[in-house]
Amino acid sequence: MDRIIDFVLHNRLLITVLAVIIMAAGYLSYKQLPIDAFPDVSPTLVQVFTITEGLAPEEIEKYVTYPVETAMNGLPNLELIRSVSNFGLSVVNIYFEDGTDIYFARQLVNERLIEAREQIPEGFGDPEMGPISTGMGIILFYYLEDESGKYSLEELRTIQDWLIKYQLQTVPGVTEILGIGGWEKQYQVVVDPNSLLRYNLTINSVVEKIKSNNLNVGAQFIEKNAEEFIVRSTGLISNIEDLENIVLKSENGIPVYLNQIADIRIGGAIRRGVQTANGIGEVVSGMVVKLFGTNSSAVIQAVEDKLAEINKSLPEGIKIIPYYQQKTLVEAAVKTVTKALLEGIVLVVIILFVFLGAVRPSIVVAFAIPFSVLFTMIGMYYFGISANLMSFGGLAIAIGMIVDGAVVIVENTDRLLRSNYSGESKLNVIAKASKEVIKPITFAVIIIIIVFLPLFTLHGVEGKTFKPLAYTIALAMFGSLLFGILAAPVLSSFFMKTPLKKNLNEKKTEDIDKTKNSESEDSEQIWILKTLIKVYKPIVTFFVKKRIAAIVLAVILIITGVIIFPRLGSEFTPTLQEGTLVLRMTMAPSISLTESTRLTLIAEKRLMKIPEVSGVVTRIGRGEVGAHADPVNNAEMLILLKPNSQWRDNASQQELEEMIRKDFGDMPGALINFTQPIQMSVDELLEGVRAELAIKLFGDDLDVLKNKAGEIADQIRKK
Repeated sequence: MDRIIDFVLHNRLLITVLAVIIMAAGYLSYKQLPIDAFPDVSPTLVQVFTITEGLAPEEIEKYVTYPVETAMNGLPNLELIRSVSNFGLSVVNIYFEDGTDIYFARQLVNERLIEAREQIPEGFGDPEMGPISTGMGIILFYYLEDESGKYSLEELRTIQDWLIKYQLQTVPGVTEILGIGGWEKQYQVVVDPNSLLRYNLTINSVVEKIKSNNLNVGAQFIEKNAEEFIVRSTGLISNIEDLENIVLKSENGIPVYLNQIADIRIGGAIRRGVQTANGIGEVVSGMVVKLFGTNSSAVIQAVEDKLAEINKSLPEGIKIIPYYQQKTLVEAAVKTVTKALLEGIVLVVIILFVFLGAVRPSIVVAFAIPFSVLFTMIGMYYFGISANLMSFGGLAIAIGMIVDGAVVIVENTDRLLRSNYSGESKLNVIAKASKEVIKPITFAVIIIIIVFLPLFTLHGVEGKTFKPLAYTIALAMFGSLLFGILAAPVLSSFFMKTPLKKNLNEKKTEDIDKTKNSESEDSEQIWILKTLIKVYKPIVTFFVKKRIAAIVLAVILIITGVIIFPRLGSEFTPTLQEGTLVLRMTMAPSISLTESTRLTLIAEKRLMKIPEVSGVVTRIGRGEVGAHADPVNNAEMLILLKPNSQWRDNASQQELEEMIRKDFGDMPGALINFTQPIQMSVDELLEGVRAELAIKLFGDDLDVLKNKAGEIADQIRKK
């Protein structure tokens, strides 16, 4: 350490340049950091979806889900397999151990899907992997607003699927655009059974004729007059007339056309999901899913720019209205923690000026904060840690500890400079002062870092949650140690001055005349320290003389803490207030989509009467497969809230939730549950259910399990 101090002070220009480079690199790293609201705790997950045509859940479980599950067994790093079999849809969630590369995992699953497809009966669906995303991957929801009122839901859905979707998918960082609501356009051939009998046709033969007449065929080329002409037969169907003129058979030279045995019209595909808004009616909606590992803030901004561009190209009267985006939450979270961080820095600097009692030493110590913070940014960029509540929260915690080492060095340097009566050079005094305290400072910093080492050993959700905090604290403390060893002595040589020679002589004479006691030191202390010492000294003196009293007081405080601790309650982490509420309404399993839509519109009208609610957009069931696989008895109502300043009684989000519960009341035939968008998605990915508390029963008799589940639910409601 002594050699390092000597090297630093003899190469001050080099160290200064190095410090500037570190701070510049830290700033550049900060600008490139991904920005998130919260650490993404989603597991390494690959989802496999299989859409079937009208199969009941029992058949799907037996013929689709089971073959996919068995094909996935034995994969490297496989941790867990969960599945859900709904009407018309199989969802298999394949969880891998933390740290497994998501693309490696998807490659493994894709190889096994070849085997699974061979086991699934023909016509029962083709399993496909879901988007490369996580529980926090859905970054933006939007719906189409038709101001003109002349477009049908079918036309709006066509605009969503063919104009908006493919343009948004060109945005870097977007992996999927999923649509819901309206009707997917179809050419529907409604066959008359009597006509089939009349013309001696079967339904299979009609299907085959339609398929074979919906092809473009190539016929190579012909040469003519030194040129080549491509020969092609255009047979793709483009309108109803093309369908009507398909020849099914010929009897005695008379063709039988498709329109003779069927009614051909444009209609909507069978759907298992609906999107409604504000209790008025259905809308067409879309959701943007970002690619795993991309910068949420940057992707959202790019999507917003693209939406503005797409809006200009849409038919007159149609607009894209974003109604939920993570950008709002990300900005609010980062703003909150950044504000706390800046406030902490300002408070620390003020305290430094007050307690050090001099401007120059305070400036040297204050430089430790930007140096350590920017050094931390370099580490965050290197380790791939995003700027979020936990990582910046770790920095906020470390702010007070960052300056400790610099304070000790500067205080010791100031003391030796003031007592330098022999006229020793300033650099030698600074070197001597730094060498005296550098080892204790190093040990102190190492001990603080060691205290946080257990956080680095955490795995799973707790590891993903708290490791960013541990990393930033450790990096900040290591940066403060580098500042103390390298920068503090150099800055002290630039900013701190040796007292004038006249003052030194006066001081020497004064010290000879005075007795060698603490009175001379007290005369140099600033007023605030003198005041604190006056209060502190009699208390310390009392407890030193009355040691039994000190022990009794300590025991009383410990016992009081032991009594209070069990009553505090416990929680893994405080619930992140996302600023958006979701009301989940679960209806009877046998309910139809039409009836669930009717009940949802009633619920939306109730919510719209609440003063703090500006809008309600609801997803019932599922749309395009890729993120949600709910049955039609589930409705998720995204409650759009007015600014906080317009809430009653300056309520918090939790208090507002209770108000909405009370104002909304009960919904006959439906269970109501409040949650938040990200919280809901993460809960489902972690435990397979969209709730914070899940109780699972296992057994062979479904009736017994159902009865026991009811009993457990009754007991839980009483708590």
